Amino acid sequence: MDMYQRVGNQLIWQGNGETLCIEPWGKDSFRVRSAMMGEIIDTDFALLAQEVYEVEIGIDGSEAFIRNGNIKAVMKQNDWTKNCLVSYYNQEGRLLLQELDGNGCLNLSARKFKPIIGGDFRLTASFESDNTEKLYGMGQYQQDILNLKYCNLELAHRNSQASVPFVLSSLGYGLLWHNPAIGRVSFGRNVTEWVAESTKQLDYWITAGDTPASIQANYANATGHVPMMPEYGLGFWQCKLRYWNQEQLLEVAREYKRRGLPIDVIVCDFFHWPKMGDFRFEEEFFPDPKAMADELKSMGIELMVSVWPQIDLESENFAEMRQKNLLVKPEMGVNICMRFGGESVFYDATNPEARKYVWDKCKKNYYDSGIHLFWLDEAEPEYGVYDFDNYRYKMGPNVQIGNIYPQLFSRTFYDGMVAEGQPNIVNLVRCAWAGSQRYGALVWSGDIHSSWTALRRQVCAGLNMGIAGIPWWTTDIGGFGGGDPDSESFRKLLVRWFQFGAFCPVMRLHGDRKSMQNIYRKDGSEALFSGGNNEVWSFGEEVYPILVKYMNLREVMRPYTRRLMQEAHENGAPLIRPMFYEFPQEECCWELQDQYMFGADILVAPVMEEDVCEREVYLPAGAKWTELHSGIVYEGGQRITAAAPLDVIPVFLKNDACRDLIGLI
Repeated sequence: MDMYQRVGNQLIWQGNGETLCIEPWGKDSFRVRSAMMGEIIDTDFALLAQEVYEVEIGIDGSEAFIRNGNIKAVMKQNDWTKNCLVSYYNQEGRLLLQELDGNGCLNLSARKFKPIIGGDFRLTASFESDNTEKLYGMGQYQQDILNLKYCNLELAHRNSQASVPFVLSSLGYGLLWHNPAIGRVSFGRNVTEWVAESTKQLDYWITAGDTPASIQANYANATGHVPMMPEYGLGFWQCKLRYWNQEQLLEVAREYKRRGLPIDVIVCDFFHWPKMGDFRFEEEFFPDPKAMADELKSMGIELMVSVWPQIDLESENFAEMRQKNLLVKPEMGVNICMRFGGESVFYDATNPEARKYVWDKCKKNYYDSGIHLFWLDEAEPEYGVYDFDNYRYKMGPNVQIGNIYPQLFSRTFYDGMVAEGQPNIVNLVRCAWAGSQRYGALVWSGDIHSSWTALRRQVCAGLNMGIAGIPWWTTDIGGFGGGDPDSESFRKLLVRWFQFGAFCPVMRLHGDRKSMQNIYRKDGSEALFSGGNNEVWSFGEEVYPILVKYMNLREVMRPYTRRLMQEAHENGAPLIRPMFYEFPQEECCWELQDQYMFGADILVAPVMEEDVCEREVYLPAGAKWTELHSGIVYEGGQRITAAAPLDVIPVFLKNDACRDLIGLI
């Protein structure tokens, strides 16, 4: 009896109630799916349809193989257990990854489908661990760790945590866990385990490449490319919690122009609405949104507005959305998902009708007034309590598909804006999953604290997000919470963060600064509070010229940044890159996590400790490196101690690149 079948380009094994299918899915790549006591399901959570590749398939008794370009999968049935194990090799025959062996009488299973009585499965996929490899990507986790080997990660979203389950290995492969279920992954010393708490099948995608860049390009082709960043994404963005009325926001924009400072975007933050879910401005505070947007455009500034996915139980839209089943449904307890600024539930972004409803409201009340840039906050979504098994969507229970929510939140606005004919779409969003990038998602790192520890974590978070396929990424410069503009310590932190922000994909100043201001309506009722001042002139006379210098540097870098955005659009390359991305041949570059490349030509070594005025920097071999602020040229292949007074971030230019920047800092 044949245990293997070739069906078109697919290699299929069946046994012990399981159907295992491996098929080509893009250049040098496979999609691997397995179902227990059922048929393989076609899902498109993140993976896009690919052109058909010719493959080589061979079957010989208990063993079979399938080859697609530079990757080969070998399937072998165990004579004793009758289970099938899969191993992956590159074009040179070098082992990349293999499933966990049964280990004799231990009778372990590489693909363990544990039934959930009456329903689906808790799935564990296990692979052998190679202790020589280093692992990167997986999205955004708030930890000062770049190499994720030996880390345990929750496959779930939280405020400031974005689980994007693509991992790149130093051994020469990348793997996407194509499953939006809540779960975990453990990159252990003895075994690598991927767990989905509830799922219908196993589904992952694997690719091979000789360089990190080639792996990244294959992944972008499989899950989608970012659009081309519009011109206003290249400059400086101004934001605070919160500009609470129209005149206040306009006056800040006018002051930037009076001072001759470059600014591309200004942001109107949350609770500019009467109730969450109204999706419109509160007339008392914003009497003429179109006039506001028009005046800003006349100054060359785009207006971004915050949109939350929460629908307040007192919103003018709540009753209709509840009647039409457009809302997330708690499985147990009261019909509330969050209690901040009112009791609310989330709209169901997995429901196409709900996406259309929300976009139609935002089109009428924002887009038609000339506001074409949106800040999609709370995108995880941020439940009051992260009981992931207590919510149900149209697509299924949250515990089974919940991680796709932020991707579909971004899609809500992307689809609507495409229908309006808008090119080059970008929207700021607080979370992402695999495929979010194709919907114009610019992810920021959430409500992080104003601390040196948080700053160090952002560097690792941003680099791993880029490797996970999200090239557009940014932070709240200065951190979101806890910053005091009158504090000397905070001002130093702000300067160092501002310098880092100048060499991020998008440079955006935001934060909830001290001191809080209470806001009241004309009738005496209390509106949401506003934080303290957060403009570049708000932090003292010594800090102001430093911030202005880096704003102007960002402006001069515009042609270079535009080129990086083009690379991200065309081949999926991240803008901020771990050192190994550009220099994979140098072993030490796989270990560096406190310096990075901004594109191929600019090496950035941010200062992330208080009262530090110099730091060590490694300059890779095979190039000459020009120090940006001094013009001194260094030979590569050495470590140097770079000067870093408060107004200087150590930056080095490779060979003769970007010489017009020398001396600007």
